[in-house]
Amino acid sequence: MLGLLGWLGVGSSINPHRGVFLVIFSFVVGLAACWFGLTAMRQARREGSLRPLSSVLGTVFGVIAAVISAFILIGFALFWQQLNTYSTCMNSASTLNAQQACKDQLQQSSGINSY
Repeated sequence: MLGLLGWLGVGSSINPHRGVFLVIFSFVVGLAACWFGLTAMRQARREGSLRPLSSVLGTVFGVIAAVISAFILIGFALFWQQLNTYSTCMNSASTLNAQQACKDQLQQSSGINSY
């Protein structure tokens, strides 16, 4: 369950002020899912029983959520100023042309080209 909850922050918005907290939450929950899953598997091995499928799936989903969240956090750290400027621009953009101008500005300032 925690492994799936860890996926919550993976789909967060590009708004750096709100998104960073959701991604941090996702990272922490992903790590907790890994910890509890590995603990359950170790206990099953000590007792000589089969590994519970839920602990294996929780560990896998937790690892994936934690890794993806870590990459998103690194992206936030590297492009914080550009994302902050983009968020401010999008909040004030009221037309599609203004929103496209914000996207173009983000691409130019970050060096990311979309084809």
